Amino acid sequence: MTQPRSVRPFYRPMRPHRRDEPHRAATPLELFFDLCFVVAVAQAATSLHHFLAEGHLAHAVTGYVMVFFAIWWSWVNFTWFASAYDTDDDVYRITTLVQILGALILAAGVPRAFGDNDFTVITYGYVVMRLAAVVHWSRAAVGDPAHRAAARRYAIGVTVVQLGWLLRLLLPPEWGLASFVLLALADVLVPAVAERPGMTPWHPAHITERYGLFTLIVLGEAVAAVSLAIQDGLDAGEHDLWLLAASGAVIVFALWWLYFDRRNEAPDRLPYSLVWGYGHYLIFAAIAGVGAGLGVSVDHARHLAHISERTAGYAVAVPVAVFLLTVWVLHVRRQQHGAVVVAFPVVALLTLLAPLGPAPVYVLAALLVALVAVTVLLRRRDVGQSTTVAAAA
Repeated sequence: MTQPRSVRPFYRPMRPHRRDEPHRAATPLELFFDLCFVVAVAQAATSLHHFLAEGHLAHAVTGYVMVFFAIWWSWVNFTWFASAYDTDDDVYRITTLVQILGALILAAGVPRAFGDNDFTVITYGYVVMRLAAVVHWSRAAVGDPAHRAAARRYAIGVTVVQLGWLLRLLLPPEWGLASFVLLALADVLVPAVAERPGMTPWHPAHITERYGLFTLIVLGEAVAAVSLAIQDGLDAGEHDLWLLAASGAVIVFALWWLYFDRRNEAPDRLPYSLVWGYGHYLIFAAIAGVGAGLGVSVDHARHLAHISERTAGYAVAVPVAVFLLTVWVLHVRRQQHGAVVVAFPVVALLTLLAPLGPAPVYVLAALLVALVAVTVLLRRRDVGQSTTVAAAA
């Protein structure tokens, strides 16, 4: 006899997932959420590429840091909430789609933020995403008595900070950076305060998967940025860019290898989970920044960039170094020992020296390939030694 198909409810109480729930994996809604954020990441990286190539270095970096914070923080908050409370009822889906709409509004405002220092549209999109998150947290406060205090603190804290972001639009332009720093600090302090009564039941393995998936998205954006820059060169009849394209691809491949070379599971204790989660801002922003920097290097090779070869080299070297040092702090130092722990900061230093010589992109590719080779060889050596010791015992 055919069993009746289950029907997803319009609304169900928002009960928490177990932290040790088996087979916890990303849902189609979470994957859709990530893919929609690609638009915002692409807009930020494209604007960074353009302003770096034009020589507006301080403006480019400042604008990128601010815009990417809005993208990253909205993604982070949904990701950790969904890990604990994804009910997949219709109300939850609709509320999440509103958050996605906010991401699209934010993406539409990126060019204006970079070009005119006008963050109005970005702020509106950001506030839409964050107030939709307040709906999620309010539901959690009702449906999960054990974590009601934390959920209420989230809902109140997020609401108050969003009011601050809207009021920031009324401030004179010269207060823009200082007010951004103040409100960004307030935003990131909300989880630290809210989780103190008792951590919400996010799933460490699920969080690890979600961060890995977003890392793949920004890596894909870096590959796309290089591909489009090369395509523009080929369309213009410049066919001598293949070696530069290959070097750029090697750099992106090496970043993927170094991030996914070990199991980078999110810690399950509050202080370091915050460090781990927040530290990934630098990883995500650096990877997208590498794509923008490689695009700048292509523009320089085509004589379209208004900067020196050294500056074009640093457009790649700086984000690569930031990536290496952050992966070293968050992952390598916690899990490995010996020469590998030393290799990451050493290569990061050499990366920053590479633009002082000729052909910096090629040198960076060689340095990263060497670091990958070192990590692979030393890992195999350590495994072999452990096997030998175990057999002797």
